[in-house]
Amino acid sequence: MSKRHIKSISQNTTFELYDAQTMPMEDNGISHFALVDSLMNEAGRHKKSMLHFWPTKNLVFLGMQDTKLPYFSDALAIFEENKYDYIVRNSGGLGVVSDQGILNISLIIPNEDMDDISIDDGYEIMYSLVQDMFDVPVDAVEIPDSYCPGDFDLSINGQKISGISQRRRSGALAIMLYLSIEGNQNQRSHMMKDFYEEGLKGESSRWHFPDVNPDVMVNLDEALDCPVTVEKMQKNLIDSLESFGGHIKKGEYTPDILSDYEREEENMVKRNQRMLGDNFKICRG
Repeated sequence: MSKRHIKSISQNTTFELYDAQTMPMEDNGISHFALVDSLMNEAGRHKKSMLHFWPTKNLVFLGMQDTKLPYFSDALAIFEENKYDYIVRNSGGLGVVSDQGILNISLIIPNEDMDDISIDDGYEIMYSLVQDMFDVPVDAVEIPDSYCPGDFDLSINGQKISGISQRRRSGALAIMLYLSIEGNQNQRSHMMKDFYEEGLKGESSRWHFPDVNPDVMVNLDEALDCPVTVEKMQKNLIDSLESFGGHIKKGEYTPDILSDYEREEENMVKRNQRMLGDNFKICRG
């Protein structure tokens, strides 16, 4: 695959680095998505490029489609049994799992005319970065019986390690990736399988939900057959971005970002209250 897209957005470009470990906001699940939107606003205002790392506590990012399950409220109990909180995200269509063994990444770039970077271009940019991180082939093809399947599921030897989504706003694009690195991927997959089974209870639905097969998903440490950490993968991705001509500097939480954050967090809270109803709760600690 051509790597011209990643080269075009990274060559001689400074990326401001933001890390959830040092953010001044309370980590309540919603905070990560509110911050992404705030950073997108900043990127659009000032034509900045940004890199955002955000591993989380045990948390499931549900898609809006998941809320259409016939027995959605019953299905949410599966997460509580597994000691995972949940929110409804504002990007992507179906649920994905996050915890401290998974690295979430947002690459945020200016996209002034909205059509400068097509949807496919956006996926290819992140795919190129991930390919460059490893010495083994990484494929981009849908793994239909994984959770949150999509055309740009990233896999090694046929087993999914990662998924990509995008969020677009006026003037900016966020390409978002989760990377399963370590921890219990089998538990994550079985949890999502149980969630959909409990949510459907054998009934048909006009919405399509995956029949999750836990065997088709794997952590990087297993796929590569060597110890891998979230911190190591953060370094690898920075090295990859720099290999395409990018530069990294620490990002600053400007007054505009902090002001935007308050508004974006409120928007995310209202979204989750609307989607989850009585099941809504702020994730704390």
